[in-house]
Amino acid sequence: MNPDAVMVTEMQALHRRWPELTGGVLAGTDGLLIASDLPATDATHLAALVAASFGLGQRMADTVGRGEFHDSVLRTSTGHVITCPAGLYAVLALICRPVGDLAGLRSAAREVARRAGAAFDAHRVGVAAVNLTQGHAPLAVRTPMATLPAQLRRSRPTAWRRPPI
Repeated sequence: MNPDAVMVTEMQALHRRWPELTGGVLAGTDGLLIASDLPATDATHLAALVAASFGLGQRMADTVGRGEFHDSVLRTSTGHVITCPAGLYAVLALICRPVGDLAGLRSAAREVARRAGAAFDAHRVGVAAVNLTQGHAPLAVRTPMATLPAQLRRSRPTAWRRPPI
């Protein structure tokens, strides 16, 4: 199933159960927007921040050695932002006003993240399989300098110079 469709369905169900919920973003771990029910400009900026927050949370969990990162909650004066991993390549963030059962919403967020992440992972694997069958090499493959045409290779390395002050 398409990650956008999964996100829309999941967010509708969450809005019915949690009226305090104001929006959600599914972002790639690279900071790119996958799906959202927020205005496009807000969602794009939030996707990058969510990925950075996820990276920080994951690094913190690794540093303290207390297990795998599950979620983080940012408390503000007017609400919360709940961030949790969604599969291997995505992160879910939910934005809400103050809620009485924050633990329940966090649990619901992890369940939505699990389903949305699975959909995105499956979609990503499907896209990768299509690209590989079309004969494209992965981006991580590098071309050795010896195989480049001579006009693309530098004849001699340029010396580093200190810029003028």
